Amino acid sequence: MTERFVVATAGHVDHGKSALVRALTGTEPDRWDEERQRGLTIDLGFAEMTLASGRSVSFVDVPGHERFLGNMLAGLGPAPIVCLVVSADDGWSAQTSEHRDAIAALGIDAGLVVISKLDLAPDNVELVTQQIRDELSGTVLADAPIIATSARKGTGLDALRHELDNLLGGVPSPDTSAPIRYWVDRRFAVKGAGTVVTGTLAAGTLRVNDTLEIAGTDTQVTIRNLQSHGSSANVLTPVTRAAVNLRGVDVAELTRGDVLVTPEAWFHTEVIDVAGTPGVDFTDLAQEFSVHIGTATVYAHCRPLGTHFARLSLERALPLHIGDRLILRGTGQRLITGGATVLDLDPPQLRRRGAAKRRAETLERLTAANHLELEVARRGALDHATVTAMGIPVPETPAASVLVYDRWFIHRQRLNAWAQQLREAVTEQYRHDPAAGGLPQQAAVHQLELPHRELLPLVLEQAQLIERNGRVTDPGLKPTLGAAETAIATLEQRLVAEPFTAPTADELAQLGLGDKELAAAAHQQRLLRLADNIVLHPKTPALAMRELVQLAQPFTAAEARQALGTTRRTLIPLLEHLDARGWTQRLDGNLRQVKGH
Repeated sequence: MTERFVVATAGHVDHGKSALVRALTGTEPDRWDEERQRGLTIDLGFAEMTLASGRSVSFVDVPGHERFLGNMLAGLGPAPIVCLVVSADDGWSAQTSEHRDAIAALGIDAGLVVISKLDLAPDNVELVTQQIRDELSGTVLADAPIIATSARKGTGLDALRHELDNLLGGVPSPDTSAPIRYWVDRRFAVKGAGTVVTGTLAAGTLRVNDTLEIAGTDTQVTIRNLQSHGSSANVLTPVTRAAVNLRGVDVAELTRGDVLVTPEAWFHTEVIDVAGTPGVDFTDLAQEFSVHIGTATVYAHCRPLGTHFARLSLERALPLHIGDRLILRGTGQRLITGGATVLDLDPPQLRRRGAAKRRAETLERLTAANHLELEVARRGALDHATVTAMGIPVPETPAASVLVYDRWFIHRQRLNAWAQQLREAVTEQYRHDPAAGGLPQQAAVHQLELPHRELLPLVLEQAQLIERNGRVTDPGLKPTLGAAETAIATLEQRLVAEPFTAPTADELAQLGLGDKELAAAAHQQRLLRLADNIVLHPKTPALAMRELVQLAQPFTAAEARQALGTTRRTLIPLLEHLDARGWTQRLDGNLRQVKGH
């Protein structure tokens, strides 16, 4: 399978980025007539070539002019490799610095530098090379190869191709199994095909007929067709330029910055905690600025958590992972302010005095090794799906404080606290109402504030409690009926003597037995409550079956009533109970038979 790569150009306007791409690929990256007429790249351009090794390279040609910085960031954002262009005649310029800062902010760590327009200033190569080394000192491109070229004469292009091939040979392979996060950089309609979007597929695999979701909406779309540089495909793997024909959305509903994602695979959030890249001091930044990630630009409100950390409230939710890199750009300013790394996608509220400082101290301690441990400690429990959707690093061996239970990571100390709290709640429930038979399951989940009710069995085991008939109870606490005990005992004796004669409402009232007392006795299986407020002994159904099985099958209700010596008021609910248990079967409006006869 052909290895595919995407490389974004970067550099000052008029430094020959488009000419370089055109000379390398034979494709005109400037798509607009206005771009060709003015010799100025306004929007993103795309071109593709194959290197001697067989590797396929897609170039994203970004605009260099300061007025189109947003377009530049949209092209640079999803690209994992950069080609920084500096012209021999002009040397390092203002927008070169800005593009360098964007590269550093995004954490792009693979790239090379091209000195262009060698034919215009061949004697400047040494000087410009030194400028480049000085300006890139301390950055990820500090030791990047520098190749001098002339697109007009073809000088240095073979050397550039060779260096690019070498560079790509050392780039880690992308994860083809990762969930899709496809940032849209263009959208248009094709007659007979419908909506088409383009973007850089940085990870994951796109397949025809796959279902994706437009992030931040409930809209799901289906991949109708796929193309890469004009060639159709059923499957596209990273890293590649991808044109995706979609079914289920109108072209007017999409714009640059929208994201197609694998459903339920990403955590969508509009409040994040971040760490600034070196040189960023959040206490010096404005409260409002724009944030760039992928092809999206959103405004953010900043609350500093000290110098190096901040809480950003975004104008709309984005599908993010911990570790994502953002570019910060002041509103109304042209210069990039710096970058930030996402540390938390669902941070705690800051309510008390000193909360911001304490939060910064927590963020300072975060590492890939302890991130899961700290998150689980804060939340009590996290399910695997949320951990994956957030991109929380999972160590090969979780910390001793983290218990792995089914699909959950659980903090052991919190589990012990839940167990103790539940024991106390059950004991208090028994003290308050010994007839209740324990604490209802839903009440237990609510009181403990469990993340999910499926954690309750584990808490029960830890607390040495049991669940019986939908209630949490302590096997060491014998349930009683309190003040109703004498009346229930009297009724029990009466029902043993007359099992097929249900007490009337007046009889129950005289005994002082209301709904609460009867429910408690039924829960303890001392009484059987049927429809229409019929109360019988729990053994009555079995006694009834002994008589009914003796009848000629099938039998009528009248025959059953005579055999049991009861009234129709008691008989009908009793027969319906036997039907429900599968002991008898109703054949028509008046006939039944014992199952198996």
